Amino acid sequence: MDSERLKRQIDFIVEIDKLKHIYRQTILMDGSRNENDAEHSWHLAVMAVLLSEYAAEKNIDVLRVIKMVLIHDLVEIDAGDTFCYDEKGNEDKACREQKAADRIFNILPPDQAKEIHDLWEEFEKRETSEARFAASLDRLQPLLHNYNTKGHTWVKHNVKSDKVLKRNQPIEEGAPVLWEYVKEIIEDSISKGYLQR
Repeated sequence: MDSERLKRQIDFIVEIDKLKHIYRQTILMDGSRNENDAEHSWHLAVMAVLLSEYAAEKNIDVLRVIKMVLIHDLVEIDAGDTFCYDEKGNEDKACREQKAADRIFNILPPDQAKEIHDLWEEFEKRETSEARFAASLDRLQPLLHNYNTKGHTWVKHNVKSDKVLKRNQPIEEGAPVLWEYVKEIIEDSISKGYLQR
């Protein structure tokens, strides 16, 4: 047994427990508290399994999508969660997250560090069918939370429908059927007063 390899793997597992303490703007669907990043990532992984039939390209590698959604927010352990509608916070987000990726992923043995880093970069660039589908799920999940909490985060931050449409537009490329569903949710949210034009 390579004890150094195992030590690095365990160190990484211990480190990523911190993701449970990174809270998002999204609240749980029961409205009781904010969702944390670990819960968000788990939810996306389940969505990847259940909704893969709606991916734009058939025969995507679902395991690759699951890996991406499970690791995509690990950088927020250091970089924090940047609210998607926070223009100021998004100015240096890429720099903060790259620095975090370099530190966190390199806790792992080099081969696994490279695999995880490559998956994270693939997700960020959205150049593969798997990454586009993963990004679609990453946008759909908080939208579902907002819809099921009567627009909680939209109302709290005075987010208008045009920004929600723009934010969720990448869903069309990764999962066109889900994009049609998203547009229906947005229109219904406007009609119910959860979201303002």
